[in-house]
Amino acid sequence: MNAALQGFAEGGHATHAHTGAWVAGVLRSRISAGQLPPGTKLSEQKLSEALGVSRNTLREAFTVLAGESVVQRIPNRGVYVAAPGAEDVREIYRVRRLIEPAAVLWGEASAETLDSFDAIIAKAREAKAAGSVQGMADANQELHKALVALSGSASLQELMEKVLAEMRLVFHAMATTPDFHSHYVDRNIALVAQIRAGKREEAAAELRRYLDEAEHELLVHIGAIPAEPAGHTKPAVPAGPGVGAT
Repeated sequence: MNAALQGFAEGGHATHAHTGAWVAGVLRSRISAGQLPPGTKLSEQKLSEALGVSRNTLREAFTVLAGESVVQRIPNRGVYVAAPGAEDVREIYRVRRLIEPAAVLWGEASAETLDSFDAIIAKAREAKAAGSVQGMADANQELHKALVALSGSASLQELMEKVLAEMRLVFHAMATTPDFHSHYVDRNIALVAQIRAGKREEAAAELRRYLDEAEHELLVHIGAIPAEPAGHTKPAVPAGPGVGAT
C-alpha cells in the first residue's frame, strides 16, 4: 500500500457507517491533517480494502470530494488529491471572510473554550520555536476550526471542515516558506488575546484584515498576482458594512 495511505485500516472499520458520505469524511479528515498531500493517487483497490468498503461506495465518496475541489479525476489515470489553483484560493477566502469573523463577533466563548484556545496557542509557540512548519500549520488549522465552533452551528463546522481540507492543500505550496506560518502564529496569539479581553469587534475586524492579507500572500506565492514593489504598502481592503466593519 502507498505510504500515504498507510493507517486507514489501523483504526478498524466503521461497519455501521459504510456510506459514501462516511468514506468522504475519512478522506477529507486525512487531507485536512496533511496526511494525503496534493498529487497523491487514491487507489480504488487499496482504499476499498483498507476501509472495508465496495468500490461503488468509494466512487460515491470521490464524487463528493471532487465536488468540493479536494480531489481531481483525471481520465484514464485515476483520482488524485487536488492542487488548488488561484480561483480555489479566492473561493476559500470568500467563505472564510464570511464565517470566521462572524463566529468571533457573535459566537459563545466559554471559559473552557478560551482555555482550549490557549492550548492551541501553546502548540503553535512550540512549533515556531522548533521551526516546525508542519506543527505551525497544524496549530493554525486547529485554531481556525475552533473559531468557527464558537458559532455553535454544526452546519458551519461541517462547512469549515471542507474548507480546512482545501486549506491544507494550499499550505503545501507554502512548505518552503516558513515565515508565512511563523508570522501568523504571532497574529493568532494577538487574536486570541483580543477575544479573551472581550474585544470582539476589534478581533473580528483584525481577522478580516488577516484573511485578506493571507489570501494576497498565497496568490503572490503561486504566481497568480504580481508581488508588490519593495517599500509599497498594499491598500487595505475595506471591511464593508456588517461583520468586521470598524
